[in-house]
Amino acid sequence: MKKLIWTNSLNTGIDVIDNQHKRIVEYINKLYSVLSSKADNSAVRDVIDELVDYTMTHFAFEEGLLEEYQYVNIKAHKALHVQFTEQVRGLRDRFDSSEDASVELNNLMVTWLFNHILHEDAKYVASIPKPKH
Repeated sequence: MKKLIWTNSLNTGIDVIDNQHKRIVEYINKLYSVLSSKADNSAVRDVIDELVDYTMTHFAFEEGLLEEYQYVNIKAHKALHVQFTEQVRGLRDRFDSSEDASVELNNLMVTWLFNHILHEDAKYVASIPKPKH
């Protein structure tokens, strides 16, 4: 595990989405920090909850945007969100049953987030108009 660093290669060009993705990276780094500090389980659980809650909020926003602009592959994109949510909930349940799944959760978030941004989110970028500056 290591801290994540946001790079411009992760930008979609949609400011609101990029800012939300950056916030998810901040939560992942917060989880890394709390795990590295050997904090108690309740502190780790609090960060896991924040990370999961914010990620779900992001998914809802992103899906609303995709619906608004009638993205043709929205069903497949939503299905990826559902699949990821189920994986995260499973890891959170394992953590709640005293199984240490926090590192696995951190690794999943890192791998999934970067893969999702670079491959899946990149597919809808052309469907979303950019504001004129």
